Amino acid sequence: MNVVKTSLPEVLLLEPKVFGDARGFFLESWNRKTFSALGLDVDFVQDNHSRSARGVLRGLHYQIKDPQGKLVRVVNGSVFDVAVDLRRASPNFGRWVGYELSAENQRMLWIPPGFAHGFLVLSESADFLYKTTAYYAPEWDRGVCWNDPEIGIEWPWSGSPTLSAKDQVLPFLKDAEVYA
Repeated sequence: MNVVKTSLPEVLLLEPKVFGDARGFFLESWNRKTFSALGLDVDFVQDNHSRSARGVLRGLHYQIKDPQGKLVRVVNGSVFDVAVDLRRASPNFGRWVGYELSAENQRMLWIPPGFAHGFLVLSESADFLYKTTAYYAPEWDRGVCWNDPEIGIEWPWSGSPTLSAKDQVLPFLKDAEVYA
């Protein structure tokens, strides 16, 4: 596994070894020993799969209590995936990183607890898989507005993305409940 450091030291871009031939390919997306060697001694408790159409933007989401670490990847299509540091005590508070994840590049992103997460679908559709370190807890579900000027995410999209009703009314960072 190749590990690419990001400008947010806790967020890691992971490039698994892909073994391919005329029949297709094989890759190992999760191995406790490999991840522990990277300093990621995590327990995943839930796997999620979403499918979205081109232009759908999901996020920026997080859980204020029982925060989730997420290992995310795309198995069909392409997305622009984003993590935002929401730890007020962090020197990187409010900063973001974003990467294209696709079925073609096979990249994964590790987003630790304390970060908001979101993605924008770039392809006709995308199947997005993510493992989480805590169960979904709707009572602790929070979010930050996708186009908050204070965060300044440079989404690779012109026009307005398709948002859920919930995502249309998310607060800006200055009004959001964040981590200490």
